[in-house]
Amino acid sequence: MKVVDIADDIYRELGSPSTLSIPAIAFYVRGSVGALNNHINTVFELNSSSLEIEESITNIGETITTTEIGIAEVAILKKMYIVHFYDSKIRTNLTALDADTIVEVTDQGSSVRKVNKNEVSKTLLSIRNQEYEGLQKLISQYKISKSIPNQVAGDDTTEGFYSKGEFNRTSM
Repeated sequence: MKVVDIADDIYRELGSPSTLSIPAIAFYVRGSVGALNNHINTVFELNSSSLEIEESITNIGETITTTEIGIAEVAILKKMYIVHFYDSKIRTNLTALDADTIVEVTDQGSSVRKVNKNEVSKTLLSIRNQEYEGLQKLISQYKISKSIPNQVAGDDTTEGFYSKGEFNRTSM
């Protein structure tokens, strides 16, 4: 999958915010390949000519095949960006908390109420934590699906011997 397509998917999943652009998301995606590798124990790298994310399988210094990033890895990258997005939102709200101390003003029967930024920050933190838990689940499921057993004990090619008698285990 192309980096621009990944960035476009993320942009649309976030509801096309006006404070965000697809090139900015693509920059983050390209810069997060190392973090993705650390999370899921892979060897993806950025192709220097096309700037796309690829995985090369090498054998004694010779590249055998090159494959582009798959759907499962893209899902993890998307979730990584969403966690990053909410982290930056929380940071923005926390820096604005210092400058805005007035929540409500009432004068001559009319009132103005500002949004309580403390509550907004709590809500954003809750959403961020949910997204982070989702990221952890995606990573663990990816690792489970890609794991290969080190050893299989026993011989499954011969049929076992079982007696034909009936056993009543409740009458002991």
